[in-house]
Amino acid sequence: MTLPANLSYTEEHEWIEDRDELVRIGITQHAAEALGDIVYVQLPEVGDTIESGQSCGELESTKSVSDLFAPVTGEVVAVNDAVVDDPALVNAEPFGSGWLLEVRVTASGPVLTAEQYAELIG
Repeated sequence: MTLPANLSYTEEHEWIEDRDELVRIGITQHAAEALGDIVYVQLPEVGDTIESGQSCGELESTKSVSDLFAPVTGEVVAVNDAVVDDPALVNAEPFGSGWLLEVRVTASGPVLTAEQYAELIG
């Protein structure tokens, strides 16, 4: 598995892409593969405030339900309706069209580089 070097990662298996004043958030390929076929995605609403380290959504697969943990604190400015309509996009393209939400950040939580995340997942 190749990890995009331009992204930051969390120990909870989310990725963060810095997009000027916003960040885009998704789950890693490692997490998507561990979950199995994702069948339902529940995300916060645009305008909601999320807090770093707290649950801000859920991903349900044929195996289990997993919390989505906010890697940053801030206001949700966009959600990816495409993954809500077709959760399989998260499995198919976790680093691309399977992104989950965009946030205007007020504070960041701890993050890892691609190399550090690769060490974490072995």
